[in-house]
Formats: sequence, C-alpha cells, structure tokens
Amino acid sequence: MNSEIRQLEPKALWNKFADLNAVPRPSKKEERVIAFMKNFGENLGLETIVDKVGNVIIKKPARAGMGDRTTVVMQSHLDMVHQKNNHTVFDFDNQGIEMYVDGDWVRAKGTTLGADNGLGVATIMAILESTEIPHPAIEALFTIDEETGMTGAMGLKGGLLSGGILLNLDTEEDDEIGVGCAGGIDVTATRSYEEEETPEYKIGYKIEVKGLQGGHSGMQIHEGLGNANKILNRLLFDGFENFGLRISEIDGGSLRNAIPRESNAIVAIDAIHEDAFLLDINILSNAIKKEIKTMEPDLVIEVSKIKTPKLIMDLGVQEGFTRAMYAALNGVYRMSADIPELVETSNNIARVIVKDGEIKVGCLTRSSVESSKMDLANTLRSTFELTGCEVELSGDYPGWTPNMDSKILKVMTKLYEELNGEKPHVAACHAGLECGILGQNYPEMDMISFGPNIKGAHSPDERAQISSVQKYWKFVLEILKNIPKGI
Repeated sequence: MNSEIRQLEPKALWNKFADLNAVPRPSKKEERVIAFMKNFGENLGLETIVDKVGNVIIKKPARAGMGDRTTVVMQSHLDMVHQKNNHTVFDFDNQGIEMYVDGDWVRAKGTTLGADNGLGVATIMAILESTEIPHPAIEALFTIDEETGMTGAMGLKGGLLSGGILLNLDTEEDDEIGVGCAGGIDVTATRSYEEEETPEYKIGYKIEVKGLQGGHSGMQIHEGLGNANKILNRLLFDGFENFGLRISEIDGGSLRNAIPRESNAIVAIDAIHEDAFLLDINILSNAIKKEIKTMEPDLVIEVSKIKTPKLIMDLGVQEGFTRAMYAALNGVYRMSADIPELVETSNNIARVIVKDGEIKVGCLTRSSVESSKMDLANTLRSTFELTGCEVELSGDYPGWTPNMDSKILKVMTKLYEELNGEKPHVAACHAGLECGILGQNYPEMDMISFGPNIKGAHSPDERAQISSVQKYWKFVLEILKNIPKGI
C-alpha cells in the first residue's frame, strides 16, 4: 500500500517518510524510533548522539564551499499522536501506518497519518542522506515526547548544539513562517466518591456522543468544533435535572492535545420516566446537532438500553461534578490584542473518566501570555476545587516570544517571495512548539518554524498535501543554499 507513496515527488522525502511510518512511535514509547534514527545516522558515517532523555542528534559537515556559513540546527520531533476511528482495528504499538494517495493528499487508513511531525523528520533525513544538496554544517535534532509534555526539549542540555540558526519544521501551513507560539500547562482535577447501589426501580442506558471531527486542540480550538465531553455533560445535566438520571461511568476523550471526538456514559434512570426521558433527550440531541451542524455534520448521539448498572455515583458528588463540567471553560478564553486573529489563551477539556469511585478530568490550557495562562488555569482550578476536587497543575512549558528583527526571518521572507510571487504570512501560532523550551538553554539561537500543509492533525482525518510538500521542499533547499555567514 505504501509503495504508491514512495513514487511521489520529491522521492527522497516521501521515501524517508514511508521508512519512518513503518516504525511504531507513540509518545513515551519511542524506543524503536530512537534506535531507528540512531542506526540511520551511524550507517551514514555521521556523528550520532543519543542524549540522556532519548533525543537524537546527528551532525553533518558543510558541503564544499559552504564551510563559512552559519551552522544550522534542523529540528523535528519523533513521536506522533495515535488516534483512530472507533471501527478501525489497528495496533499502534506494533503496526506501521497504512497510507494511501487521495487526489492531492496523502492519508492513513482510519488512523492519524503522522505527518505531524514525520514530514519534518523525513525532510531532515533526506538532507542528511544526500550527497548533492548544498548546505552549511547541519546539526539534526530529533526530539522525543513532543506531543505529551515536550519532555525531550525540556531535557535537552545546553552545550550539545553549536548552531546559530534553528529551523523547526513543525508548522502546518505552507504560506506561514512561524516566529512565536503558545506555552501550556496541564490542569488535572481528581477526587474520590462513594458508590451507591442502584435502586431496583431504575433501568440502565448508555449514552454515546461520536462522529465529531476532533483535531488539534491548539491550532483548531477557535473553529467551533464540538467537544464530546462538553456535549455529553449537557445531556447528563439535563437528564439529572428532569428525570433523576444517575451516573455510573463516563469515558470521554483521549489525548490532552486532541479535541475529544467521542464520549460515553453508562447511566440509570427511573423506569417510570423512561418514555419521557427518551423523548426529552432526543429533542435536546437534535437541538445540539442543529447548533453545530455547519462544523459537525456527522455528529451522532446514540441512547441505547443496557443492563442496569449495579453501582452509581454518590448523588451530591454527581451534582457538583456535572455543574463543574458545565462551568469549566472549553475553547477560546482570550484573543490576542497585539496579533490579529491569534488566539491568545484557550482550554481543551480533553479527558474525562468516572469509574470505580474515582473522577479524573484532564485539561490542556494554552497561552502566548504567561500571566493569562495562569489566570485561566486558576479559573479552572477554582471551578473544580469548589466541588471538592484536588487540582494539580503540571507539565508547564513556556511560549516562544516573537523576534521580528530575526536575521533568518528576513532571509526566508525574501526567498519565499521570490519563489512564490507573494509575501509569506509571518505569524505566531496557538500551539506548543519546542522553540520556546529550546531557547531557554540556547537563548542566542535565531529560530524560525515552517512546514507544508497538514490538515486535521491529531485526528484520523489527518492528511498532507502533496503539491504543498513539493513547494515546501523547494523552499527548504533554497534556505539551506542561502544561509548567511555570522549569525
């Protein structure tokens, strides 16, 4: 199946992407891809380093005649988000990604594609392997665990790199040159509760919210996409208010940086109210579908009768929990006052688990302004603490402050305009790039981020545009050819 991918141009890049996608590489389980990348560098006879946390650094000398140019760090992350459609049978831990060509796009069969950030990794691999591409001295930096905490970038020590320019290949719009990004923090609310035996007069139902698009919880947070956890809570809140619905279990969402596509609950209702409950939830479901049909035309809400659960959540805890879920902000908190159309601060209610007497709600809060990030984090903390939850703030990482006087920015802006006949979009993004973290130990490094068009990242709808990859590849080659001296 991946043979057709290997025939795409530029072949050097797409072949390396196919090689990489044959290696399972979930976040926090990168042992195989680290070994793969280490072998790749050593087989090329290049200096290859694996640091203490698992980042791989491969150093390649400059081509003849370019030894006086500034050394360039080319950086991408090795891990990928693992998401699949409900009906897709796939073992991410042991299978390679199954890709196919769909017109001008490369997609995966029912799973995430790994173009984020596999296309960046493949780009660097192709340049390291080439004996023809002009380039200055290159330090290839392949970080781990970008998607679930950026621990690779955080663990990278100063002194391992000497480059004056860093090219981060993790932007997903080919007309954009990134000069800044948001920082983030995990907000996790937990508490225990007593379970009660379900009264005999109650019957069991399962409520499923599915068919949502999902997507990147930073880059797409402003698009009006449905959050399955918030939609499910509306249904649970309404059922409790009107029909005494009681919660037994909830399982919603998956990864902290993915907008939840699915969320399910097992509940119990009074048998005497069954007909009224079904009528009411159908009316509410249709109203929700109508609200978001433009962005979420495939939303499905299923309510099915099941065996009555033996245990249900304590009534007082349930009441507080559903109200906290209603009150907790999901989506955009504040738009930037300085950069047009940039989301400054947001939150994604990513994961909700209620089972066996334990509640856990996981959120990822992002902001390009540190004080605003902590303001929203404390807002969420207060919301959940009012219901008796313990709230942990963890995984804090900094944003990347734009430098509009960047020398490499000026070079790249000029080259982009010459190649494409139009100016690039120079912007900061509402996503977590590693530049801000790397800049803590390498504060003098001039940093830029760019990449090809990738849509639907962090979801099974992820796809990479073939024509855009060709455009991006030409841009990469011109940048390397025109790296200046003395940065």
